[in-house]
Amino acid sequence: MEEQIQDLKRQRGAIILAHNYQIDEVQAIADFTGDSLELSRRAAQLSEEVVVFCGVHFMAETAAILAPEKTILIPDPNAGCPMADMVTAEQLRALKAKHPDAKVVCYVNSSAEVKAESDICCTSSNAIKVCESLGDVEIVFVPDRNLGAFVAEKLGKEFILYNGFCPTHERIRDVDVLAMKEKHPGVQLLAHPECNKPVRDLADQLLSTGQMCHYAKASEEKEFLIATELGINYRLRTENPGKKFHPVNPDRAVCPNMKKITVEKILWSLQDMKERVTVPADIATRAVGCIQRMLDI
Repeated sequence: MEEQIQDLKRQRGAIILAHNYQIDEVQAIADFTGDSLELSRRAAQLSEEVVVFCGVHFMAETAAILAPEKTILIPDPNAGCPMADMVTAEQLRALKAKHPDAKVVCYVNSSAEVKAESDICCTSSNAIKVCESLGDVEIVFVPDRNLGAFVAEKLGKEFILYNGFCPTHERIRDVDVLAMKEKHPGVQLLAHPECNKPVRDLADQLLSTGQMCHYAKASEEKEFLIATELGINYRLRTENPGKKFHPVNPDRAVCPNMKKITVEKILWSLQDMKERVTVPADIATRAVGCIQRMLDI
């Protein structure tokens, strides 16, 4: 299958992008693996005509917005994001009407329609910098209440937080962390800011998945506790063969949507050139400004 995929990539002029939460086999055959910001930048810069996006739907949408001339394929169109589904453009418009002077910062984990209604986008790795760049204005943050609260705490501000969240990160609890800390005393905890506050308060470092990978590689520490979706551990282990990584609550910290894409589906996607992700022009025109303002920071 892998040989067939490589042949089809050459024929189609294709590249495979995979998020850090994808299954091990998918990450292993990807041309580039990264977090949302890394993949957004790659999507904006790539020269290949076809992009096979191994992630969830909003990520493929972002690539389609940034590179409308490319063919963006998602191997499983049912790979969605529950957090992104928690806010609609209509709900955001209603919130904006209540706070007409506020700037809307939308987490990249949102639909194209929501991005089109927002002032600027952010990812978990650049959210602090993005919000800081807006100066002394009221900020509406959608859809993730946990990431928004983390940024607000860092900046010493109060945000208007939409009540969305990541179900996978919500399943990582402080009791799980404390049990792991007792089992591995003195080991640093790297946690994702999508985790709830009790977990964030226990973390030694709050980092995006890409930042976790860079931190682990640069650190002199040889062992880490990891509080985020289980898939990140493949990249951590691969890039740091001499170090140990202990996932917190590995039985429950699994995103079922991130696991929908398989090597077989990538092959079928390249064979049939499906499923193509497109964004209506009127929505894409408004959403691209929101994303580009983030990339320009």
